[in-house]
Amino acid sequence: MKIAVLGAGGWGTTLSILLCKNGYDVSLWEYNHEYAETLKEYHENFYYLPKIKIPHKIKISNDIISAVSNKQIILVTTPTQYIRNNLKELKNYKFKNEIIISAAKGIENNSLKFVSDILLDIFNFKNKQNIACLSGPSHAEEVAVGVPTAVVGASLNLNVAHLVQKIFSNKYFRVYTSNDLHGTEIGGALKNVIAIAAGISDGAKFGDNTKAAIMTRGINEIMRLGIKLHAKRETFFGLSGIGDLIVTCNSKHSRNRYVGEQIGAGKKLSSVLKEMKMVAEGVATAKSAYELSRKHNVEMPIVAQVHSILFKNKSPLEATKYLMSRKLKSETEI
Repeated sequence: MKIAVLGAGGWGTTLSILLCKNGYDVSLWEYNHEYAETLKEYHENFYYLPKIKIPHKIKISNDIISAVSNKQIILVTTPTQYIRNNLKELKNYKFKNEIIISAAKGIENNSLKFVSDILLDIFNFKNKQNIACLSGPSHAEEVAVGVPTAVVGASLNLNVAHLVQKIFSNKYFRVYTSNDLHGTEIGGALKNVIAIAAGISDGAKFGDNTKAAIMTRGINEIMRLGIKLHAKRETFFGLSGIGDLIVTCNSKHSRNRYVGEQIGAGKKLSSVLKEMKMVAEGVATAKSAYELSRKHNVEMPIVAQVHSILFKNKSPLEATKYLMSRKLKSETEI
């Protein structure tokens, strides 16, 4: 089976190596021509995944058409906000029955589309039966060195979900299946926004109590929006929901938690992002999540306050004061 991985960031590189180890013929596409040449020459991703060797069996290219040609599976790891532009050359490519898997976690700004909807546009499919997503608590830095990890492979077509499970699973990477594609995507995208809130709490030195409250109330907000968008409630109690939320809110590898931590400590968003090498998907997703909550009339107070801190210069202390002084209610109320 031949697989194309579109996006040579840390996650794309890690999954390329994993799939190669699993015995598949893997092509890795890098958007930047010069960096693609660097990857080909040194077989190491110095920028995103240093000290991890890329097997010479993996074909590295800057030519996206040759990368996807004659491949049965196409794995998209490009950050959500860049997918449409970076993969635009594929718009006129004649796809047949390829399986398209997303490993990106976000919601597109302006269109408010999840990744499966963006891929539907790009690949000109009539429906999502050949589209899947891979999501769950899985930092590239840990998967790359074989740390035991469990994730979810989700598709509306369970046969596709089982195929995802088969090709990715090995002795250190375990994949569970789900037919709740939208719920899995929602959990993966929204947890990044809550992780920024958790990071703000860390940076402001609020303590463990505060962070636990943010995570617990945060999963409730994610679930409320998910159910409104016809996702399954149980999905949010699984690996792509609470599992991914736990790791993203707590890990030293979490870019979204880091952004929040720096802001909580008093830095401006623009300066934090300028210093970062990798993309923190939660920043852009905070805009989309806020707009989705308004569009569907779903109350999401933590998301709203993160949005205000990031884009309206509200101070973390003001936002915290607002959340703590809201109308008192039962835990099961919205």
